[in-house]
Amino acid sequence: MRFFVALIVDGALAGAIYALIALGFVVVYKASRVINFALGEWLMLGALLVAVGGYRLALGLPGALLAACVAMIGLAALFNRLVLRRLVGRPVVSLIMVTLGLGALMRGGAALLFRGIPGGMPLPLPQRVLEVGGLFISTDKLIAGAVAAVAVIAVTSAFRWTRTGVALRAIADDEGAALGSGIDVQHHLVIAWGALGVLSVVAGTLWTSVASGGFGLVLVGLKVFPVVVIGGLDSIPATIIAALLIGVLETLVAGYVDPVVGTGFSTVAPFVLVIAVLFTRPYGLLGSPEVRRI
Repeated sequence: MRFFVALIVDGALAGAIYALIALGFVVVYKASRVINFALGEWLMLGALLVAVGGYRLALGLPGALLAACVAMIGLAALFNRLVLRRLVGRPVVSLIMVTLGLGALMRGGAALLFRGIPGGMPLPLPQRVLEVGGLFISTDKLIAGAVAAVAVIAVTSAFRWTRTGVALRAIADDEGAALGSGIDVQHHLVIAWGALGVLSVVAGTLWTSVASGGFGLVLVGLKVFPVVVIGGLDSIPATIIAALLIGVLETLVAGYVDPVVGTGFSTVAPFVLVIAVLFTRPYGLLGSPEVRRI
């Protein structure tokens, strides 16, 4: 029983970071209806920029994080101005291909521009094991999970209660109506993609600092897609629930199933769950089914 509870706790901590990563995907989708298949590359670039600020520019961790956030916001604004504006009204497949191309460009460009730079900057977290009620919890994972949880709450609250969040939700519901009511759609799209940039910096830094298993950030982007599919592409609360579910599922499968069937099935289990959800609730746990009047 103690082993089971330990796996639940460890999975929930991983799920908090998954939720933070997935929020970047959902916020962009809700605002612009763009399915960003370059999510892993955004995480990779955010972590690399933090490493550049820390190792090459000697800015220290706070300065490196701030500089990386500014750079990622600038990239988001440039991408929106040069690419997304030209794709308004184009088929969805065009937007998908653009994100795939951007991901390939970011991977290739990072290999050239950041040669010799570590993949991330370690956080000054204590490397100790904390005993709570007979459970042994790594303090660095606990702190990272707490930071991720606070960031998730902040983003969710901003999207729910601020004027910018209301405007983004209006754009998601009906872009034409939002434009007609005086909302600057392009300005708010830059905000949504800029939020993705900031979340990429925070989540990428957390993952490279405390995650185990040797997963690169590009693969982490792929691992998060089951979260957004299961939660529903347009539901932030369901995304958080799905992220915790996926984190717990992975640790339980790794603890109980992998020793029997072989190491690695835990990485497949979330995609098996995705297939089951798509058969039963194709719009996700709390996602909204698309209703069309004929």
